Amino acid sequence: MTKTIKLLIFGLFLSLSAISQDKLPDILKEELNRNMDALKKEKVAPYYLSYRVNDIKTYNIETSFGQIIRSGWSHSRKLCANVRVGNNKVDNNHPIKGEDYGWFSWDDGVEIPIENVSEGIKQVLWKETDKQYRKSADLYAKVVANIAIKVEDEDKSDDFSKEAPIIYNEAQLTEVNIAFDSKLWEEKIKKYSAIFLQNKDIIEGSANFSYTIERKYFVSNDGSVITENRVSCRIMTNANTQADDGMNLPLYNSYFGLYPSDLPSDVLIIAETHKLSETLTKLRTAPVVDSYTGPALLSSASAGVFFHEIFGHRIEGQRMKDENDAQTFKKKVGQKVLNENLSIIFDPSISKYKNLCLNGAYKYDDQGQLGQKLIIVDKGILKTFLMSRTPIEGIANTNGHGRAQAGQQAVTRQSNMFVESNKPLTNDQLKQTLKAEAKKQGKEYGYLFVNTVGGFTTTGRYMPNAFNVTPTEVYRVYVDGRADELVRGVDLVGTPLSIFSNIEAAGTDYGIFTGFCGAESGSVPVSTVCPTLFVKQIETQRKAKNQTKRPILSRP
Repeated sequence: MTKTIKLLIFGLFLSLSAISQDKLPDILKEELNRNMDALKKEKVAPYYLSYRVNDIKTYNIETSFGQIIRSGWSHSRKLCANVRVGNNKVDNNHPIKGEDYGWFSWDDGVEIPIENVSEGIKQVLWKETDKQYRKSADLYAKVVANIAIKVEDEDKSDDFSKEAPIIYNEAQLTEVNIAFDSKLWEEKIKKYSAIFLQNKDIIEGSANFSYTIERKYFVSNDGSVITENRVSCRIMTNANTQADDGMNLPLYNSYFGLYPSDLPSDVLIIAETHKLSETLTKLRTAPVVDSYTGPALLSSASAGVFFHEIFGHRIEGQRMKDENDAQTFKKKVGQKVLNENLSIIFDPSISKYKNLCLNGAYKYDDQGQLGQKLIIVDKGILKTFLMSRTPIEGIANTNGHGRAQAGQQAVTRQSNMFVESNKPLTNDQLKQTLKAEAKKQGKEYGYLFVNTVGGFTTTGRYMPNAFNVTPTEVYRVYVDGRADELVRGVDLVGTPLSIFSNIEAAGTDYGIFTGFCGAESGSVPVSTVCPTLFVKQIETQRKAKNQTKRPILSRP
């Protein structure tokens, strides 16, 4: 072991040793009890108080065209104080008719000291609790007034579920658990982004590495005390080019692991980065598509993003409480919502699938509740919803899906999604099915969506309930046997119930989408395991394009 690496590990050990005798839970409990006792004397007293702290240490390496942009550790602690005024039946989080749901009324939390010095931490806890209590008390007054003058709620369930307290503690991670060779990884990441120097078509080419060591703390006045560790790492290779008509063309590869040893070999990453570079050159001159309706295949990687965006957000139970939400599936429990061969399971307890690591794993959610395995759809029939501690009609308790970014208030969010088929087809069978359906519909070709960068969906009532998924690598599959043709400028659009009814088959292969989902409670880690899908009818539209010309100067 070199002196440099020894110093890195030793420095990390020192920062961790400061909290090796982990006093933070006791500090949080002491100040929580003191503040709760004082606030009980107020005319409008809180009935629930919790503190959630995320202690996050991250090593980031960022490179561009083979050179390091930055490399080093960052360390922060973020506090979220949840003060609930009123009672479990009606509290300050009750939906206010005529306004956006209360999810949007919270801020991003506050930083607390990274050293376990009681005096400094308690000063922040005191001040933040006072701030959140005042905000909650004001909001509760609005709730009471709103109930008095508005029509009766459609959903009469409680605002906050009653749950048993949980005591759980994971041992502090040691330097042996988390040590890694930073210099070795700098050289690796430089090597990956240097590949883009070989292609003059590429305007930006980068590779990044992140290694995050997180310790999560949760205490509440109902007796819960939880500490849980989360370790994760990621490599991303990113590049983009620009067509002569101004269209930006980005592509990326992403690799996820729990520890650096879980990440793929150099050989695989280098080969896939070369392929990414070659695909970008081909995209520059690929034909731009016109709007299209017809059959399509969504590869396993694209199908994961598709299901996350279009289906996953619509089975987050807390939305069923909001009368501004379209509540697509609220009245459909026990009814068919997907093809009878498809089932959908959520399971945050699984950290690996076939030796591939999953990003949406955790033991306890951000409301201090056990993350549970759920069969959401069984052979096409909707069975239940993902639940936080916000009950909905017919479901009184959480199933451990109250989640949030560090510092933000938790709402119902997704975890690890698994899409399964009990009658899968091979890839060749799916392709033949695509061609046959395209021919039947009088189409010259169908589409194959290979990679997708992300997307968005709207779930409210006052805008069209639609989605837009952004594919980055798309091919025309011709019915007459011509070679598949790479195209560009495609956005996959539509409405959820329409496209769900057109999913007719799934493949034997499974791909994993690991990423982060941004919604009301910030960005949370998620994964989707999904096979290739055959969709009988999809709709595309032309992607928006940049009106700026390519750089005048040639790249050095």
